Amino acid sequence: MSFGTNTGRIALAAALYSLSALHAQTPQAPATPGTPAPNRPPRIVRPGVHTPGVSYSIDDLKKDAVFPVEGSPDWSVITAHDVWVSSARANHVVQLLPDTNTVGLISDIQRPCSGLAEGFRSIWVPSCGTHALDRLDPKTGKVVATIPADAANSEGGIATGAGSVWFVVKPSNLLRIDPATNAVTATIELPSGSENPVFANGFVWVASFGQNQLLKVDPKSNTVVATIPVGPKPRFITVGEGSVWTLNQGDGTVSRVDMKSGKLIVTIECGIPGSGGELTYDNGSIWAAIFDFPLTQIDAKTNKVVAQWAGPGGDGVRAGLGSVWLSNLRQGTVWRIPPRQK
Repeated sequence: MSFGTNTGRIALAAALYSLSALHAQTPQAPATPGTPAPNRPPRIVRPGVHTPGVSYSIDDLKKDAVFPVEGSPDWSVITAHDVWVSSARANHVVQLLPDTNTVGLISDIQRPCSGLAEGFRSIWVPSCGTHALDRLDPKTGKVVATIPADAANSEGGIATGAGSVWFVVKPSNLLRIDPATNAVTATIELPSGSENPVFANGFVWVASFGQNQLLKVDPKSNTVVATIPVGPKPRFITVGEGSVWTLNQGDGTVSRVDMKSGKLIVTIECGIPGSGGELTYDNGSIWAAIFDFPLTQIDAKTNKVVAQWAGPGGDGVRAGLGSVWLSNLRQGTVWRIPPRQK
């Protein structure tokens, strides 16, 4: 239809005005319950996996011990003898003693965030409260050094290796810290949204949430030497079976990258998108945690999900000392779980 004449243009304007007036006078139907509000993103639905014989209720999960941890138990790190768990809401880091299944030392840290790391006879704790990196003596739980370092993201991470501590600060700069002096010896600029490091095979690997990439940093030159595409919005990261694994918050998949070749091997459907969560490796299995799907187990030999538990719980996870350690942030507990459930 053409409106090339003045008469046509006037007619069109009148019609549009009438329609707009009618719309203004017509009462709008109330929103259907559960319908997202305008300009608000829809709620993410985590579908999980639907392979027969893989899905279980969280009530079926066997537990060897349940530790009460005040506040919001989240990040954890495993040493040769114990487990340390952070709780931002309670402003502390808690030591769990596997020999007795009891709580040990409690260290005061303002809003611990962005992971925990062990190394150089210390526990390294980023603090989002003081915008610093605290160094704890694991024998006393006391802070023995404080290094100014503002975590790039509360969901970031920290790693140790090559005689150094590696920590990403705002905006996206990887700090290399000498534990002998507690001084920053190098600052490596990363692409925006690159916040979660792990050390393996002589390199620092960083999950780049903002770039959908895995970064490879060479400690010899303190430079990024490779960028590897992975799944959307990779956040959490672990190493095992000669590979680096990322938990991709964008679509709930896990990507596997070969450390030697730097090639993406596979991206595994897990059905656990969304914020929060964590990833860890132990004894042939990758374990992923996220709210409402507390544990997902991937067989590293077949690259398939072999078990997934759904229900209340989850957020942080680590495996070691013969157990899987699951932090249930909303429930205020840490579960010690036998890795063999069947």
